[in-house]
Amino acid sequence: MRKLLTLIGIHGMFTACNKADDAPVIIEPVQTSALDLSAELPELSIYNLPSTWTTQDGNDIQLEDLRGKTLVMVMIYTSCKAACPRLVADMRNIEKQLPAKDLDKVQFIMVSIDPATDTPDKLKDFSKENLMEDEHWMFLRGTEEATREFATVLAVSYKKISPIDFSHSNIISVFDENGVLVHQREGLGVDNTETVAAIRTEVSN
Repeated sequence: MRKLLTLIGIHGMFTACNKADDAPVIIEPVQTSALDLSAELPELSIYNLPSTWTTQDGNDIQLEDLRGKTLVMVMIYTSCKAACPRLVADMRNIEKQLPAKDLDKVQFIMVSIDPATDTPDKLKDFSKENLMEDEHWMFLRGTEEATREFATVLAVSYKKISPIDFSHSNIISVFDENGVLVHQREGLGVDNTETVAAIRTEVSN
């Protein structure tokens, strides 16, 4: 676990939700080879994290329950009025660029950085408001500790700056079927061509 957290590291770049930075930053992908799903998890897999998460439907899962799909992840909070809606739009844009036949191999995941506020009911309402009710969309909330740990692994920095507002990184992450990071892109409203290409590479393996 220590090696997982150390090797991936933490970005020091914060973006206030009401002061979003549009400048795109491309984070070089990690090169990985295809692995047998029955094999032991790679050391850098997020599925090594033991935390339990609750979905928008009120179901408790562990990250390893998602093994076998390509994961596309962002961290948001539902009361965000500026950056997060744009992240949602970016995720929807990525979804639209994928062939319909590939969507059952992909899980789009929105992880709340405000679990105290974002109850399953709030996440469910948010999914309805943003037309994200298909099975390939999933919203997760965990404990404060699990959320911090997971943000570290995704290299997402966030900080509460008021009772209802957070500053946070705007990063879209792609993980392979064994939970290993293969691509990241930072920024809002950026060209997602490379992100879509990374996803399509994974689903075709």
